[in-house]
Amino acid sequence: MQFRFGDQLIDTGRRELRRGGELVALEPQVFDILVYLVVNRDRVVSKDDLLEAAWGGRIVSESALTSRITAVRKAIGDDGGAQRLIRTVPRKGLRFIGEVHEEAAATPASLPAPRLSIVVLPFENLSNDPNQGYFADGITDDLTTDLSRISDMVVISRNTAFTCQGKRIDTKQIGRELGVRYVLEGSVRRSGSQIRINAQLIDAETDTHLWAERFDGDTSDLFALQDEITTRIAVALNIELINREAARPTENPDAFDYVLRGRRATDAKLRTRDNYAEAVDLFERALALDPLSLNAQSRLVIALTARVLDQMTASAVADIARAETLIRRVTATAPLNPLSHFAKGQLLRVQRRYAEAIPEYEAVLTLNRNWVNALSNLAECKLFAGSIDEVIPLHEQAICISPRDPSISIWYFRIGVAHLLQSHIDEAIVWFEKARSANPELPYAHSTSPQHLPSMGRPNARRLNLPRRGD
Repeated sequence: MQFRFGDQLIDTGRRELRRGGELVALEPQVFDILVYLVVNRDRVVSKDDLLEAAWGGRIVSESALTSRITAVRKAIGDDGGAQRLIRTVPRKGLRFIGEVHEEAAATPASLPAPRLSIVVLPFENLSNDPNQGYFADGITDDLTTDLSRISDMVVISRNTAFTCQGKRIDTKQIGRELGVRYVLEGSVRRSGSQIRINAQLIDAETDTHLWAERFDGDTSDLFALQDEITTRIAVALNIELINREAARPTENPDAFDYVLRGRRATDAKLRTRDNYAEAVDLFERALALDPLSLNAQSRLVIALTARVLDQMTASAVADIARAETLIRRVTATAPLNPLSHFAKGQLLRVQRRYAEAIPEYEAVLTLNRNWVNALSNLAECKLFAGSIDEVIPLHEQAICISPRDPSISIWYFRIGVAHLLQSHIDEAIVWFEKARSANPELPYAHSTSPQHLPSMGRPNARRLNLPRRGD
């Protein structure tokens, strides 16, 4: 359906809000809250209703909900003072009071689907017991939530996705009807205490399979297993979709095209001066086309600071100065955005202000638990801040979430360093060897010679000239 009020139009199929014909950028949860308020405009909507609509009933902080409601009001040109469209009913909730006209949606095929757009179809229960369907539904719910936390991802709501449950699926038709480029589908099979989950990513435009993975586990801790599997799928899909979209041929690239290409350059397994130079150039091009782009500004800060940390720039002072200028704009525009927190953490880290960087990365993980680089960077800050005991668990969590990550050799190395600082020499050697095996080109994986370790005594962070990684 489409809902029109004043000069504004909500298209639920395309998940778009337009004001005066111009597209308004909205985070997925903000869009879900707006649609829920409009659809239920005949009554007062409670806080619990909104939590269920946008977070699937998960417990979130009061400030998180308040910030999303504020974003909804701002998107439609309203505020808490005027309350022209959304009225606050004290101690009861909210009600949408604007005059709304419902219309049949235009054919989604008339406009291209958003680049990073996906629907998670209900996972199929292949177990002999039909009552096991709750677990398959839980996987679907959690994946929808986890994917919606990824920057720039447009995810169809679970309520819409579940209308496809039990039906024969034509992927191209689903893509046209929902206005998405990608479809994620899968199945769950449970036998005794063992469970197997298959997931596959499909290009909705061509009906071709792009990615598939199988996960096996023991159901002794069902909640933990579900959490681990959905997180790993979300992280793997993020990498896959960015690479797919960045590789699409584009005759007239816009700012987002350049951002996608820059992200692909910075996500390269073997980072070089050329990779970083390419990424910085692409993000600068994005800013030239859209000077107010939070995405481009934040990604440029991350790229500039990363190449300084990796000692792959001849202009470190200029890079840091440029990053400082950009971060002031970013934090002023969107102080609660996880990308803003990550970019600020990067700048603080390159300035060796580790204790100040720690809460920035922690804020990122509160908003997006799947951001593995935030986990690894938090671990490095903990290391240099002296909290060595926390380093290994954080990196082990990152490895569990993304076992095929391009940065895994660095995580192995940092675990080795933590063991070394705790005088666990044998364990340190094992992890240094794992780092060298995972990426023989990693320079500092060769910097600590195993045959010299026993004679070093008890090392400490001041004595070791530890490399700092820019990811």
